[in-house]
Amino acid sequence: MVHYAEGSPTGELTLRTLAMPSDANAAGDIFGGWVMAQMDLACGIRAAERAKGRVVTAAVKEMSFAKPMKIGDTLCVYTHVNRVGRTSMTLKVEAWAQRYLSDLMEKVTDADFVMVALDQKGKPKPVPEEK
Repeated sequence: MVHYAEGSPTGELTLRTLAMPSDANAAGDIFGGWVMAQMDLACGIRAAERAKGRVVTAAVKEMSFAKPMKIGDTLCVYTHVNRVGRTSMTLKVEAWAQRYLSDLMEKVTDADFVMVALDQKGKPKPVPEEK
């Protein structure tokens, strides 16, 4: 049973991955860019499902890191589609660390990602209505 340190995640668990030594600096802290890349992957998964096709990241709004990730922690990325426009979507993305060999989960960072749906020629296309 997982124990959340403060609150609980918003959205659906979209991606889980293990932080490895190659993802860390000399002090054993995981690079923030690696965490952000995993968040971008999770957004791509969720947004492509919603758009029923190809999507790209258009923007990331304000990200700050509240807690570090360490080698051996499991990164858990949660996503929620907050808003759907004509060709874009805004997703709330939260990154949580399940601490190594522990049931403790701590929120590492969160951000709003703006994703744009594209057609086969790479041009923005309307996001289909939800059924």
